[in-house]
Amino acid sequence: MSLRFSCFITGTDTGVGKTLITAAMLNALGRLGLQAVGMKPVAAGTLMRDGVQWNEDVALLAEQSTLALDAQLTTSYLLKEPCAPHVAAKLEDVTIAPAVLGQAYQQVAAQAEAVVVEGVGGFRVPLTDDFDTADFAVELGLDVILVVGLRLGCLNHALLTAEAIAARGLRLAGWIANQIDPEMPHQADNVEALQQRLSAPLLGVVPWMSVAAPARAADAIDFSLLDSWPRASR
Repeated sequence: MSLRFSCFITGTDTGVGKTLITAAMLNALGRLGLQAVGMKPVAAGTLMRDGVQWNEDVALLAEQSTLALDAQLTTSYLLKEPCAPHVAAKLEDVTIAPAVLGQAYQQVAAQAEAVVVEGVGGFRVPLTDDFDTADFAVELGLDVILVVGLRLGCLNHALLTAEAIAARGLRLAGWIANQIDPEMPHQADNVEALQQRLSAPLLGVVPWMSVAAPARAADAIDFSLLDSWPRASR
């Protein structure tokens, strides 16, 4: 099996819908007939379910993936405390090793036709004292998709994130606006402002939803605007 598509999903902040968009992309890849895998290499915040640690985001990506792989590959570090990963790791006396993250991606990429890697929080969340999610994105060298949570302050956050992505030598391949605040005024004006200022294409505006619905989100996004988006395989 040869890898046909891969990308890195980042966001303007935490809680902006990265996991929903990652799941939506997996849903769309599945519709194309591809063996697609979602990775959330580092996840923080778990509950006990049936005697095992469970994370809602990790579970959603596994549900939307069309190829089931070892959970240790798709999420190398599943941390209990719902806080910054480097803090959660210290609480458990765990060291997040960049080499482990990179090796896990390589193993997944060798077995899948499509891999979607979701970052943690925003683009520059610390993973260790001297390694953050931006460093990880650079190591993978993938095109980046930016999720912009539509709320007050999103213009500044989106533009600064785009600058940070470019400063790391990475390519912003597209961005998605996610309506996380249904009461936000002038949403269309904010989206238009970003369209004028971001060089990458707007892939879609995802409507607010009280419960994450990847298929519905996928219907609101035109992934074919990505120049690397694959065609149906079967």
